[in-house]
Amino acid sequence: MSVEFDKKDLAKYPFLKEAQNLVSERAYSLDSLLNSKSGALIAKKASDRVKDALNSNFVFEEIRLDFPEGEILSYAIARIIVSCMKERQITDRLCRYESERATFFLQTEKQDNKKYIAETLGLDLDAEKIPVAKYVELTAHLRSSKWQLVNRDLDSGCVYIHKDESEELLKERIKSVLQSQLPLPVTDDICKMLEIFITGISTAYQEKVLEQFGDIDEGSFPPCMKAIIQAVTTGTNIPHTARFSLTAFMHTIGMDINQIVEVYTRAPDFDVEKTMYQVEHISGRGGTEYTPPECATMKTYGLCVNQDQICKNKNINHPLSYYKFKKKKAGYNKKENSSSKKSDENKETG
Repeated sequence: MSVEFDKKDLAKYPFLKEAQNLVSERAYSLDSLLNSKSGALIAKKASDRVKDALNSNFVFEEIRLDFPEGEILSYAIARIIVSCMKERQITDRLCRYESERATFFLQTEKQDNKKYIAETLGLDLDAEKIPVAKYVELTAHLRSSKWQLVNRDLDSGCVYIHKDESEELLKERIKSVLQSQLPLPVTDDICKMLEIFITGISTAYQEKVLEQFGDIDEGSFPPCMKAIIQAVTTGTNIPHTARFSLTAFMHTIGMDINQIVEVYTRAPDFDVEKTMYQVEHISGRGGTEYTPPECATMKTYGLCVNQDQICKNKNINHPLSYYKFKKKKAGYNKKENSSSKKSDENKETG
């Protein structure tokens, strides 16, 4: 299929080879680009692009495409920045952001252009079914039960796809292709040039984690996670599902790899190399950022134990929800106790 994209089109889909060719023809040097006035603005845009990717909700309506080359270059520099950072969770968030951004523009795209973009990524939008292996790869991170293989119609090693599902699969395909291309091979000199942006993004990321979960408070861990830690401490040989659930939980609430490994040092048979490898893999260094299982899955694993009154709250269906609720409640009680103490002091001095 042959289609023609103008510069503004390519700015919408900077991962296309045509967009890459557009900027490569100019033979930009990163050093000279960053030292130019326009290049400094593009690098700032790239940094903002990564910071935007750290948000939970994306806003694409305000994106301006009046400087297409700048948009494409900011995408390229954003990929260099996350490659320098070597934080898989930030890389994954950028890939998710870019796939959501492309999907936003695809909503009003010509059908032929949609098909072409899908084809360049190895996906046929008109296909009524796709091979099981490819389907499993595409839907690995889709949470809805409708995507589970057990709920699909199969025929001769292929999975049937409904017409209204193809665009969602395209979004997942864009994300998986972008993830497979990162990190880029970068040198220390390149990363040094972008250090100011890398530092700013690292700070923004930590702020996002704290904004969502606050400072780490092991006292607010849900009973299931406390039970796993207790089992580790007493030398119990915990199953992989327990180790995965605890590590993913601690990673998601903002604990770094060293802090997570420190929890496992409580085990009598602690093996630093083995533990470091497992923790790094579950924390996203292996290529995928994992989140802890929800309560229903923890029950299936046999890990939902020692339920308390918070667990029985109808709004609590995930260990992370428990942690947020418990921390908020603990903060409220602390504030109440502080106010009460001040009131008593005032009475005594009154």
